Amino acid sequence: MKKDDLIKQLADQSALTKDQAKKALDAVFQVITNVLQKEESISIAGFGIFKVKKRAATTGRNPHTGDPMDIPAKNITTFTASKYLKEAINAKA
Repeated sequence: MKKDDLIKQLADQSALTKDQAKKALDAVFQVITNVLQKEESISIAGFGIFKVKKRAATTGRNPHTGDPMDIPAKNITTFTASKYLKEAINAKA
């Protein structure tokens, strides 16, 4: 599913126009991004938890030359699905 499909479904399931649904979805994404930039977690009951983890610097190998190369430390985003979401995904139809 692409973002446009998500916007259409959001508009269909609510009393919003497509433009209003797009603005609402963009606002939600911006809030999540802002929270994660502060390295805080965001928990959405019944859905899951977004959080930032620090990945340590490591030494890897260049796949073309085999030479060692430094891979810098960075922050990564993780998502842990809630029990309800896991059950909904795995429910037998």
